[in-house]
Amino acid sequence: MSLTDIPLQTLAGEPTSLADYAGKAVLLVNVASACGLTPQYAGLERLQQQYAERGFTVLGVPCNQFGGQEPGTAEEIQSFCDSKYSVSFPLLAKTEVNGEGRHPLFQQLTEVADAAGAAGDVQWNFEKFLISPAGAPVGRFRPRTEPEDAELVAAIEAQLPV
Repeated sequence: MSLTDIPLQTLAGEPTSLADYAGKAVLLVNVASACGLTPQYAGLERLQQQYAERGFTVLGVPCNQFGGQEPGTAEEIQSFCDSKYSVSFPLLAKTEVNGEGRHPLFQQLTEVADAAGAAGDVQWNFEKFLISPAGAPVGRFRPRTEPEDAELVAAIEAQLPV
């Protein structure tokens, strides 16, 4: 199954898929509200603001698999993102990214290697996957890579359709 055909669900419970973002560069990030890396939301929102008009979106995927750092309901997650970081980018439903319950999207994304050539399990919250406007994964950035890291920004800019 193509990455763009995998059924997804928005945080609000509506059906979606990466096909809804066809023609856009997408930075898909597994996020959490109670993590030491949670301040990365601010940088992700700045990327969203800077590049949205050029055919880009961040897509947040809440995950509670790392230290139970995303325990909230959909409403609590949305409220946190709105009140703390004024998040304007879309959020998906809470999703398992590793293990037996790994979502099919992450079954494919975890096959993508990072710059060091390592693929496999998502390491922690805020791992980032760059998806081209054609719907193909083109980059993987580990959790400690800040959203506005020069290498990540250059990779995003290389994928912008506009």
